[in-house]
Amino acid sequence: MALYPLFAELEGREVLVVGGGEVAARKVAALLKAGALVRLHAREVLHPELREALETGRIERLAGDFDPACLDAIWLAVAATDDVAFNAGLAAEAGRRRRLVNVVDDAALSTFQVPAVVDRAPLVVAISSAGAAPMLARRVRERLETLLEPSLGTLAALFGRHRERIRERLPSTTTRRRWFERMLDGRLDHAFEAGGAAAAEARFLEELEAAGEGMDAGGALSLVEAAPATDLYTLRGLRALNEADAIVLAAGTPAEALEPARRDAHRVREADPAAAAERALHLAADGARVVLLLEGPVPAQLHQRLQERCNAHGIAWRAIPAVSDPG
Repeated sequence: MALYPLFAELEGREVLVVGGGEVAARKVAALLKAGALVRLHAREVLHPELREALETGRIERLAGDFDPACLDAIWLAVAATDDVAFNAGLAAEAGRRRRLVNVVDDAALSTFQVPAVVDRAPLVVAISSAGAAPMLARRVRERLETLLEPSLGTLAALFGRHRERIRERLPSTTTRRRWFERMLDGRLDHAFEAGGAAAAEARFLEELEAAGEGMDAGGALSLVEAAPATDLYTLRGLRALNEADAIVLAAGTPAEALEPARRDAHRVREADPAAAAERALHLAADGARVVLLLEGPVPAQLHQRLQERCNAHGIAWRAIPAVSDPG
């Protein structure tokens, strides 16, 4: 591991950004989002976002020629200029003062790297190639963006906000862990989609109130409509196939439909959709994350029966259609 990964608490702390162009504007925007007090030094402020931030007082501009002494008052420095000699001098001055510095696109001069980020605040995923292959880090970020649901940030915030209440309600570590797993299996998806963060919190508190030592260890069941090609699955369908402990399908479901599925998931074939549904319900009731993979369109009667039985047995439930093939 070439770099030591860490997350910096910059709320209310001074950070210096040097540069007045688009790259500097991106760095300033990210730092402001983290709550940093940004000090900007630039010969010319060319980017409109930087001008707007200065005019509204969200950042402060350091006047005059660059004075290395300003490094004594900051926690981090970011050099976003195309002046190689200046960048090298700034990095050296920062090093003498034991200040961390990032020189954009110059890993050799930098003492910290800015990673590619997947932001589901307060859940944040950072990806770094240690400066060796930034485009690869961005590609990994793009893939993770499709796998991590937008609701994860809301869920993380709820876990933090109600931490003490959760501990009081579920003092047993084992029971608490089982409840956390239940909540991570999509129980808030429908509420979040229907009413946003407020509806998700209401459902979260309902689940917490209903939890207890005798809590049912029910898992999760996703009814996924099989697609003949990977690109006809929705992102949610792909996530379900990648997270599944078990995949149940009726005989005749094409092998191509399983191509994007998690390789080590237990796979079960049944004679027909009704038998596959029964097996999927049984596995989910035992606590597994199960995908019931059926060729569509799924009969409305089967869909309704699955939903009713999942609700009755405390199993998280969702139905995920495939995308229609335009060809």
